[in-house]
Amino acid sequence: MPAADRYFCDSPIRGDKAVLAGAEAHHLIHVMRAGPGTRVILFDGTGWEYSAQVEAVGRAEATLAVLDRHQVDRELPVEIRLGVSLPKGDRQKWLVEKAVELGVAGIIPLKTSRSVAQPVEQALARLQRGVIEASKQCGRNRLMEISEPQEWADFAIAAPAACDRLLAHPDSVGRASNSSHSRSREPRQGLADLAAASRGPVYLAIGPEGGFTADEVALATSAGWRQVDLGRRTLRIETAAILLVALVSSVGGRW
Repeated sequence: MPAADRYFCDSPIRGDKAVLAGAEAHHLIHVMRAGPGTRVILFDGTGWEYSAQVEAVGRAEATLAVLDRHQVDRELPVEIRLGVSLPKGDRQKWLVEKAVELGVAGIIPLKTSRSVAQPVEQALARLQRGVIEASKQCGRNRLMEISEPQEWADFAIAAPAACDRLLAHPDSVGRASNSSHSRSREPRQGLADLAAASRGPVYLAIGPEGGFTADEVALATSAGWRQVDLGRRTLRIETAAILLVALVSSVGGRW
């Protein structure tokens, strides 16, 4: 028997009834053509998963009977907070989707000197919808948080000193064309050292297309951030973010 489709309920499910409205109801009623008797899985972002059956459908909402409930934890054992200078256009959606799939707890859009995308409220709302869609697909029952954009200095200084804080910043070897990379002489941390740098909660920082400036790197280093070199090739923002998340979450069997 195929697995039941998953739907997100935007209010906590209590008791033996649940109501879907908005985009979720539209998908259930008008796309999937569900009617009374259809079995689905509901989640409300609290960590619980609910077996439910459609009782009645209207034009814009559906009422379901809750048949069973289970607390199903598909989160990483380590909490990962990803600060990232968002890329342009549809690459933002791709980044959010993959971050959800990999188990990131929260994304903080960063405002840096070289940022090319400054997400407005409407854009952040679209990304939050992307979080829901990705959670439905991958089975997460807690929604990844997308915070309000933060200035780089505020984020770098506010990240708890007791947590591991990793800054993706490439070595200058083979990158002489980028003067900010060649000027920086701060010590860097290779991939082989990640095992020693991933105890407990982890904050990650990914810069914009042009990279962090020397001053931004110096600020982070003085605040206790460790630098990680992700290799000799120039990576796009979203590639660097997903690579670093995957490396940190995989250390010690954290998938």
